[in-house]
Amino acid sequence: MTTHATGTFAFANWDENTVGEAGDGTKLARATVTNSFSGTLEAERTTCEYAITYFTDKTGVCTGYELVTGTLDGRTGSFVLVQHGTFGEDGKIHCSLEVVPGSGTGELAGLTGKGGFVAMAGQSTTAYSFEYDLG
Repeated sequence: MTTHATGTFAFANWDENTVGEAGDGTKLARATVTNSFSGTLEAERTTCEYAITYFTDKTGVCTGYELVTGTLDGRTGSFVLVQHGTFGEDGKIHCSLEVVPGSGTGELAGLTGKGGFVAMAGQSTTAYSFEYDLG
């Protein structure tokens, strides 16, 4: 049975470093991020690594993996989310989330799901939406 989860997350830390630049303004960066989730998903501190491609200072794409340890609708365990995002001149970050198959542990073993969020640059808290199944 598929269950709908909602809540918010907040960036607790964002540590970004440039790893390469092209002459036209394109650059590659890596970011280590810590988030906290509340709502149906409760996780005090997650660990996330992003690879980011900037086309300009304000536009680009990113992919990341986030290790989430906490509770999902009262069930305890951990799982990994893969994220794919785009960001544009308007400051909006559109990101899809999907549980990495086989990554669920504890009471979250067998977890599948996907969802997403739209964040605004500079915003401290963002709403998420997530559809999941525990099989």
